[in-house]
Amino acid sequence: MKCTGSIHFFAGDFLTNILGLPDVIQPNEKDAEVTYRELKRFIHISRPLYDSLAPRFSDFSSVERDLKSGFQHVKYYFPSYQVPVVVTYVGPFDAPAVAITSNALAIGLQLFAGKEFSFYTSTEGQELYPMYISRRFGKEYIASSAMTAVIEDLYPQLSENRPLIELMINKGKAWYLLDNFLPGTPDSIKTGYTNDQVEWCRENEGVIWNFFLQNNDLYTTEPSFIKNYVGEAPYTEGMSQQSPGNIGQWVGWQIVKSYASNHPELKPADIMKEDPKKIFRDAKYKPR
Repeated sequence: MKCTGSIHFFAGDFLTNILGLPDVIQPNEKDAEVTYRELKRFIHISRPLYDSLAPRFSDFSSVERDLKSGFQHVKYYFPSYQVPVVVTYVGPFDAPAVAITSNALAIGLQLFAGKEFSFYTSTEGQELYPMYISRRFGKEYIASSAMTAVIEDLYPQLSENRPLIELMINKGKAWYLLDNFLPGTPDSIKTGYTNDQVEWCRENEGVIWNFFLQNNDLYTTEPSFIKNYVGEAPYTEGMSQQSPGNIGQWVGWQIVKSYASNHPELKPADIMKEDPKKIFRDAKYKPR
């Protein structure tokens, strides 16, 4: 497996933020004992996982190429952004797939082993990650996941008491920016939808929008309604089972793209700072 940069500086983040062990930079004797004991235990139980993953990532060149391209676009649009060092690691299955820590952008290879990987299809794995989620655990999703982490670093999502339509647009901004960072990446990879779900959304864009208009849900702040439209699910309740979950973000993405098309003078950074109410008003979104 390949890692960009030296791994020593990542050790503290790995121990405290990923394994949840006491800090060993300035430990007391008891904490140090716990950390070293649990780290030794983790290495022992994780060795078979590491050995099974190693052949799958022996050639990391395509991922490195996509990451390099993505970060070049990040620097083009956001010159002052400090691109993090990228490290790969093998950790617990419930750790984040990608996270920006205090020292690095960390990629947990245990969540990119391919949808048929034995743990994902096991009973325990399916309880943790149902098939509609684990089918996205392939190497081809690494760059998109990494750029999504960068976008969240640039623009943390704030959802407190926001109406559904504003939340949809704010989340749509993230996919709009992902478009700019990874312009050649298929929509299915960026959204996490299947190819069939992407096609269903394109063919039924007007129907989807009318669904929101007719149900008068656009301005709701009720968490249960919001979760149905902007959250992980095998499909969107109330729509065809051919629909994807998280369809609200897809609609928000279309609205943001419509707004950007109406304002070609604006750069991505300008659009990301726009008030979602203004984007909604000026997008004049009327799909057929």
